[in-house]
Amino acid sequence: MEDRTRRHRVKIMLTPQDLRNVDDWRFTLRMPSRTAAVRALIKLGLASEGVDVASSSLTSTDFRLGDSEK
Repeated sequence: MEDRTRRHRVKIMLTPQDLRNVDDWRFTLRMPSRTAAVRALIKLGLASEGVDVASSSLTSTDFRLGDSEK
């Protein structure tokens, strides 16, 4: 079974344009959060560099805190 806990927090600083680009990409794909978009972009970037990124059927909503609106 895959470990679904998130134990590490990474803070990044973005330019206003970079943030707009992330948000535009996120909204185009109807992603649930900015965090989900950043995680997806990291995986895409790593995969493009040949890093073996395990694909998973898990989505950001699987990690949602509080009550789910499903």
